[in-house]
Amino acid sequence: MAFEDLLNDPVIQKYLHELVGPTGMPVAAAPPDGEVTDEELAEELGLELNDVRRALFILYENDLASYRRLRDEDSGWLTYLWTFQYGNIPEQLEGEMHRLLEALEERRAYERDNEFYLCGSCQLRFEFGEAMEFGFECPQCGAQLETMDNQRLVDAMDDRIAELREELYVDAEPVEA
Repeated sequence: MAFEDLLNDPVIQKYLHELVGPTGMPVAAAPPDGEVTDEELAEELGLELNDVRRALFILYENDLASYRRLRDEDSGWLTYLWTFQYGNIPEQLEGEMHRLLEALEERRAYERDNEFYLCGSCQLRFEFGEAMEFGFECPQCGAQLETMDNQRLVDAMDDRIAELREELYVDAEPVEA
């Protein structure tokens, strides 16, 4: 995928936005060719220097930018020259998708392995053990707790897990008996 295509991809734009937020998005969305200082970026984009630095360090922490330091021999001041490295974004997104798949599978197991009770008034949800401790009454309002059918939630997770597995070319897990 070409560099320009990466920046025009709405998924990648959303990923960058999630990382740097709305304030840092101008920095992430318009990376210059070659090296640039944080001061140059702030001036060019009309942003506060601290906002630019915050975005650059977030990009750096996520392996999307690197820098090299130069020391001014007269003043001793350090200048940071930043380079953007967006080529590995697709691999990072794939890693995020694998983490999401794992989290969804764990949550689905939790939903399947537990019995839940719901307060119809407060909409608070309790595991069986908690509900039993409270005598099957809501500790907040005193209403009777009702058995909660979470099958629609489990089914929605099953659907999303299947979609992620297909996108990631991950074999389906064995079906439980």
